[in-house]
Amino acid sequence: MPGDDDVFLQAAIEEAEKGRDEGGIPIGSVIVHKGKIIGRGHNRRVQHGSAIHHGEMNALENAGRQPASVYKESVLYTTLSPCSMCSGTILLYKIPKVVIGENRTYLGEESLLQSRGVEVVVANNDRCYELMQEFIAKNPTLWAEDTGEVEVKA
Repeated sequence: MPGDDDVFLQAAIEEAEKGRDEGGIPIGSVIVHKGKIIGRGHNRRVQHGSAIHHGEMNALENAGRQPASVYKESVLYTTLSPCSMCSGTILLYKIPKVVIGENRTYLGEESLLQSRGVEVVVANNDRCYELMQEFIAKNPTLWAEDTGEVEVKA
């Protein structure tokens, strides 16, 4: 349906804002199957003391155990370009489409996803970008930790 990407991306943004409000990193994600959100989540690495609870991983966890056929018919929405771990999970479960809020702050494994047949749509959403820029300005060390970088790049 026209405009669905906006509705579902907005749900991912709401998740990112929840993460920020909890003191975590403002990255949110939702998984949509046949027009219905089946999983939503946000980066909870800080809140859970976790190495792997990125927004996409949290949304998958919250979707619960699903048959492979469900993942193969789903779309994953995320506010930020997915990292190697999250992209690997997208490939593992054969999720065919990923809608990304923005990739100016961080360019993840979009080319890997595309090379494996995943449709990648970048929305260039200003709110997604603003959330990340505000967070990084206040928490550069935490952001560097989340991306696995030694130092923050300008």
